[in-house]
Amino acid sequence: MVSTYIDYNLLTRDMKTSLQRTAQQTLVARETEYYKANIGNVTSIDEFLGDYRLYAYAMKAHGLEDMTYAKAFMRKVLESDLSDDNSYANMLTDDRYQNFARAFSFSQSTEVVQSDAQEDALIGLYNQSVSNIDTKMVQETRYYDTMMDTITNVDQLLQNDRLRSYTFQVFGVDAKYFNYAQVRGALTSDLNDPNSYFNTNFAPALDAAIATKASSDQALSALSSRVQSQTRITNIDALLARPETSDEDKVTLQAEKTTLQNNIATINAAFPEMTSNIDAYAGVEAEIRDLRTQMNQPDVTEAEKAAFQAEIDERQTALKTMKGVNFYATDLQTKQQESTATIARIAVFKDLALMYDFAADGSVPSGGTAQAADSRKATQEVYAYKAPRATNSVAVLHKAYYEETIANVTTVAQIKGDSRLYSYILTAFGLPSSTTVTMLESILTSDPNDPASYVNTKGGEYNAAYKTLRAAFNFQTDGTLAAGDKPQTAAQIKTTSDNYMVRYNDADEAADATLINSFKSLMKIVSNVDDLIADTKIMKLALTAVGLENESDTARKIRRVLTSDLTDPKSYVYTLKDDRYLQLAKAFNFNADGSAGVPMLAQAESEILNTAKSYVIEKSRFATEDVKTKATEEAKYYSAEISKVKSLDELLSNRRLVDFVLVSAGLDPEKVSTDYVRKMFQSDFSDPDSFINKEPDTTIYKELVASYNFDSKGELARPELGIQTKRGLLETEDLYLNQTLEQQRGEDNAGVRLALYFRRQASGINTAYDLLADSALLQVIQTTFSIPEAMSSADVDVQYAYINRLLDVKDLQDPDKLEKLLLRFTALYDVENNVDISAAQLILSGGGGGGISADTLFSLSQLRLGGF
Repeated sequence: MVSTYIDYNLLTRDMKTSLQRTAQQTLVARETEYYKANIGNVTSIDEFLGDYRLYAYAMKAHGLEDMTYAKAFMRKVLESDLSDDNSYANMLTDDRYQNFARAFSFSQSTEVVQSDAQEDALIGLYNQSVSNIDTKMVQETRYYDTMMDTITNVDQLLQNDRLRSYTFQVFGVDAKYFNYAQVRGALTSDLNDPNSYFNTNFAPALDAAIATKASSDQALSALSSRVQSQTRITNIDALLARPETSDEDKVTLQAEKTTLQNNIATINAAFPEMTSNIDAYAGVEAEIRDLRTQMNQPDVTEAEKAAFQAEIDERQTALKTMKGVNFYATDLQTKQQESTATIARIAVFKDLALMYDFAADGSVPSGGTAQAADSRKATQEVYAYKAPRATNSVAVLHKAYYEETIANVTTVAQIKGDSRLYSYILTAFGLPSSTTVTMLESILTSDPNDPASYVNTKGGEYNAAYKTLRAAFNFQTDGTLAAGDKPQTAAQIKTTSDNYMVRYNDADEAADATLINSFKSLMKIVSNVDDLIADTKIMKLALTAVGLENESDTARKIRRVLTSDLTDPKSYVYTLKDDRYLQLAKAFNFNADGSAGVPMLAQAESEILNTAKSYVIEKSRFATEDVKTKATEEAKYYSAEISKVKSLDELLSNRRLVDFVLVSAGLDPEKVSTDYVRKMFQSDFSDPDSFINKEPDTTIYKELVASYNFDSKGELARPELGIQTKRGLLETEDLYLNQTLEQQRGEDNAGVRLALYFRRQASGINTAYDLLADSALLQVIQTTFSIPEAMSSADVDVQYAYINRLLDVKDLQDPDKLEKLLLRFTALYDVENNVDISAAQLILSGGGGGGISADTLFSLSQLRLGGF
């Protein structure tokens, strides 16, 4: 029999080499290659259980070889949800089954349109985008103001993207489809020069459009008045025909009818062609109605009906070539809309000509500027007012206007007639937009000392605001001011403005909160990309969050972006070369067909669960309940935060996460720097000379690195499809090699197998009960401490207490103490099994350096021979 001590010592002196030799064995290499080549093609439990070589390899790796026959049982294990404490695998006392289920991902990857982390990130981007609006606009205005002083030619303005964008936003030029020559021509036009670009290219069309709109407005108004007059005349005739209508009423009605007839006559004279065509059309319609009435008489024969129908058809054909009220109404409205649009379009070019001072050749006149100071100020104010929401800059402009204007107000009527003052006051005092100018007047003219006054009896939930508003103004009940009074004192103006500056964006903030709540609710029912794109609220938030709200992209384009493969640099979203679209694509998870996909995470869901559970186990071992509770909370933190990590740099920048990862892998964070971890992630597993392959704990670090989905650049990469993660594959291969090595060595010496098994399982031993629950582990302890076999029949609690007297289980987590224990075991196992160890064998094996000297071994040998 081979010496247990020597064989074990030779194997563990360089365990990595021992495992490599095992891996190189023909049968082992063949089965391992088969497993690695085919496990990625498995997509279901049936496929896995149906491939005996894959299934048997995995079962052996996890020490379940003797259960390979029990496929029905193992199916239940694999179907278990390990996040559920009551799932089948978790209810089994043997944690090998949990470990087996954890090694695969049959039920761990959730297809979801958007994960919680992605939702939080997108909403965060939306809030950031909103809060940055004013800052960005202020920056753009500052840039515009500075650069306009340097402009010496119109082309400098138009060829500077930021200046052009600013100008176009102010004046409403379409940035995508503008005509460079037209915009340049307008900017270099002098409106007082009849030969300027504007006056020769735009003025004629503008004059024609203005004329068309005026004539269309007039004709449409006349048409509407004529139709109303005719309708009223018809009603008057009906009233005059009633016997009960009094003579006095008939006189009044007849006078009204005459007035209406005169109105129609005036309109007929002004628009003879239109009105005569309408009357002719109406006459034919009347004939058709009369014919139908005759045709529907009971005594009409079929032949007569046919004749009537022929006449009706003839007149209906004629109507198709005639022009009635509907024709003119539609035609005039179209002309009205088209001319209005033309006027608005040309007005843009007219404004450009008015607001800039370029010469006809595009230059800035000598001694002048591209834009006068007052024009520049007006341009900047319009830019501020065009903000998509209330901003601080606009609020300051409204405040300045209010304080300047209110000082000159003398009546409530002036406030009623100024929409800016009216709106400012409503906002300042927190009144709803439904508060009309009449209601505002009633508040400002109420007598606060009269219990029955408007301000003391109206307003409901806003009554307190009514009273506060009334107290902030000094108008009399007739809406005027007493001699010497101002509408507001300086203190009252300050109070009003202070209130406004606090409340100016309340409506927008409330709208944001509503939009975000709607987004969260609606996302729960979105199941595919088309559902998402069809919902305007979802798209409003999503597009605003990434800065695409003003791009007017088609649904087709957005769909292509959202269904792009982010792992393929040639996919559609990357061809756009715009990070905003990439951000949008990363915010959701869609497959190429638009169905919900699996999120791209730094770790797969199964790996997050594994890492979190391992951490809790490591921290909870030999710890108090308080420590266990803190470990559980830390696991929750990790699970939430790792879902937000988008790169290796992000992970390594959070030392709290790094420490968590190291502890979960059984490593001491205090002994491992962040840079050291980075080198592990940057190593090439396939290069035998890489940093990770030179590390003594190479397997631990490989499994750690493989549990994350980072590419060679440290960016997120979508993991390969399959039922096993990279870490799971490495772990299974390592376990298979260990099991094989243990089995093969056990064929010659069961003691070596026991020692190797104990060494591998030691990290999971937390109490003496773990030793008692595993006969192999218990045998090692019994041999090491010479525990009598009779002790095995004692009460479990007695055995538990006895082992604890002999061994501090915590020592098994100390590599040095563990190795000493196993060397003691192997030596005593040789003694028990009458294995002779010569001095030459001991020297050749390098024994004695691990904790048991040659003298000790000699003494143990003598004990066996009865020498002492």
